[in-house]
Amino acid sequence: MPYPSPPRSPSGPRRRTLLVSAAGAALLVGCSSGPEDSNGATSGSPSLTERARARAARESEGLVERYDALLAAHPVLAGLVGPLRAEAVRHAEAFGGGASGSAGTSGPSAGSSTTSGAPQAGKASPSASPSAAVPANEKDALAELAAAERELADRRAKALLEVPGELARLLASVAAAGAAHAYLLTEGAK
Repeated sequence: MPYPSPPRSPSGPRRRTLLVSAAGAALLVGCSSGPEDSNGATSGSPSLTERARARAARESEGLVERYDALLAAHPVLAGLVGPLRAEAVRHAEAFGGGASGSAGTSGPSAGSSTTSGAPQAGKASPSASPSAAVPANEKDALAELAAAERELADRRAKALLEVPGELARLLASVAAAGAAHAYLLTEGAK
């Protein structure tokens, strides 16, 4: 008769326990080292946050100029476009920029000029006359502005992954608002 072997009991932690512990440790390390490295506070150059905020302000100011150009070419659209322009002005101000015109105006500001030096979110160059870049057809003009809003919202949605905390939340909020503006402009063009 064979002698029964003693029951096997592990002498140390089980393999599953070790794997779960290692995965948990990796998550904790990943979560704790992100913000200190990504805020750029220790570098000598302007921080990532400052550069992203300035870029977002310039882009919002360029969008306000596009709204101004559309309103100058098609003042009939002021009821639809005016409130969206006012929101774009508030977005530029939220990022620390000074958008042309005030947030309360629904029409184009007199003598507005491009101050950003960066290309606008469309086909027109910053030095081009704003009214020359706007299509003569109202529906085409709204569709072009909607495309600019959508493109900027998409860019901001991608950029929010590269910036820390509060700025990422602001970019996400403004990107969502831009997507809503694109939808409203598209519906207005129908």
